[in-house]
Amino acid sequence: MSYIIVIDSCGEMTEEMKKDPRFISAPLSMQVDEYDIVDDATFDQADFLKKVAASPNSPKSACPSPEFYKTAYEGEADHIYAVTLSAELSGSYNSAQLGKALFQEENPDKKIYIFNSKSASIGETLIALKIQECEEAGMPFDTLVETVEAYIAEQNTWFVLESLETLRKNGRLSNLKALAASVLKIKPVMMATPEGNIAQLDQARGINKALVKMVSSIAEITEHPENKILAISHCNCRDRAMLVKEALMEKMKLKDIFVLDTAGISSMYANDGGIIVVV
Repeated sequence: MSYIIVIDSCGEMTEEMKKDPRFISAPLSMQVDEYDIVDDATFDQADFLKKVAASPNSPKSACPSPEFYKTAYEGEADHIYAVTLSAELSGSYNSAQLGKALFQEENPDKKIYIFNSKSASIGETLIALKIQECEEAGMPFDTLVETVEAYIAEQNTWFVLESLETLRKNGRLSNLKALAASVLKIKPVMMATPEGNIAQLDQARGINKALVKMVSSIAEITEHPENKILAISHCNCRDRAMLVKEALMEKMKLKDIFVLDTAGISSMYANDGGIIVVV
């Protein structure tokens, strides 16, 4: 059976995925003051981070339209899947569902399913790769959906932020707390909840201590790591990401591990220096 996987642009693409026409990116867009930025192949991370740092305002994002999703679903594929960032964080999931409804008005017999990642960034990447693995194994559509939903339920997402400025600017953190954290060099260790929200797991004074706590949490929580692929995304800090990778490899025997740079929306959430880990 032929298939396509539409993944919104919060999910990073590996080089292999970018070259595979079965993977389609649905770009979100961002606004920093008067600048409109599309999260596609034209995205310039360095310029974006410079604009965000210079602005007193929070960057804003907009999800792909239902019409974009509808168009992305069209074609000869027998099985159609979409993967979006957490429905608790963005309207991308709802937009993908509306696009599905529009598509099925004209294609009622097509098999199509929308996955709410309940994560973001490379969490979406891993889900898309899981779909591909199941398709290549010849798994029936309904069984694949059940298998991937179970995979999402078991997936965990951690991240450590170098800067709290984006959280402060968008109202998720008080000015006083952000100032205190900045002065004391406190770095939060965050984790996605099972519902796809963001919760603080721990904190530490200094980025290195926060990363150590994150690595310890990952090693402690992850069951049967030898059967799992772990992925790391980083915002403009590859050396830091590689150190996290090495620390995890010392603590865990994993099926595979890879590192990607954040795309646009993930760069907006992680901010300069942020690290995201999903397994």
